[in-house]
Amino acid sequence: MLDGRERDRIANYTKFWNKDISKEDETHTENRVGSYADVVNGYYDGATELYEYGWSESFHFCRFYKGEAFAAALARHEHYLAAQMGLKPGMRVLDVGCGVGGPARAIARFADVEIVGINNNEFQLQRARRYTKKAGLDGQVTFVRGDFMKLEEQFGKNYFDAGGSDSAREYAIEATCHAPTWEGVYGEIFKVLKPGGVFGVYEWCMTDKWDPAAPSHAALQHQIELGNGIPEMRSLVRAREALEAVGFQLEHDEDLAERLDTVPWFYPLEGDVSKAQTFWDYLTVLRISPLGKFLTHNTVWVLERLGFVPKGTHDVGEALRIAAISLVRGGQLKIFTPMYLMISRKPNPETY
Repeated sequence: MLDGRERDRIANYTKFWNKDISKEDETHTENRVGSYADVVNGYYDGATELYEYGWSESFHFCRFYKGEAFAAALARHEHYLAAQMGLKPGMRVLDVGCGVGGPARAIARFADVEIVGINNNEFQLQRARRYTKKAGLDGQVTFVRGDFMKLEEQFGKNYFDAGGSDSAREYAIEATCHAPTWEGVYGEIFKVLKPGGVFGVYEWCMTDKWDPAAPSHAALQHQIELGNGIPEMRSLVRAREALEAVGFQLEHDEDLAERLDTVPWFYPLEGDVSKAQTFWDYLTVLRISPLGKFLTHNTVWVLERLGFVPKGTHDVGEALRIAAISLVRGGQLKIFTPMYLMISRKPNPETY
């Protein structure tokens, strides 16, 4: 159940943007960056249940193989990150921006590791704990409320050691794009990771094909920000630079959206049911097809007018509609990726 503050954040979410792109300026961006916690919380207070209804408990994109079920593709994406990070049984792992815990539960099962998820949104944490207990994983996957811009304050320096420097691991899946700066959040991740430990991230970025000086690209960037609760979209190059600036050594990076897949990563947002691989996938895609979004959007409008959902929920739903359109277009133009993978290591002075 949402409390009064959470309801207020939903109602005030859209005030951080000027919907008229021609009037959007640096002041709006600075306001969003300075108030990133309210921006992100307002978005997820209103969007979480819509995400779960239209997507799943894992709030991220993935690649799709021909004939592969939607749920299996999401899990494979999570398992791929775990494998790239070298997760092994017994490790203690930090999930930065854990959402409702879908990836944490999947990775805990896959790699038999202990996971601590951190999230600044209490509404999502309540759901994460409930789902994890139902899955019988509450002894292996735990959650804490905290700000990923203050990890050292929350956990202490080098907290995630898991019995040895080479065992320390942290990851983030499509979460750190919500940070006011990448240097800030990556720096905090660096501080709480034991020397020799590994950090893996799927990052949202504008690609090298993005031209911020092009009006159409700038408008699309603005729509992605508004639709997804992101203070400021940044380039793939800046992600790499930020990671290395705080001290990480980049060991591997790749944009998985560049893979030549028959089924594109954004197909569910297109609402193209012809690409659905199973009957259940068909139902999922139908919910976020143009017809499904129309029905959901208008149902939410009625529920809000009747007082059954918080004021502003309809506006957040409208933001999600904008998100779907802009993400698909960004994917088609290849100027946006939600799956830029970076695997990096915190240097260990003892090895030199």
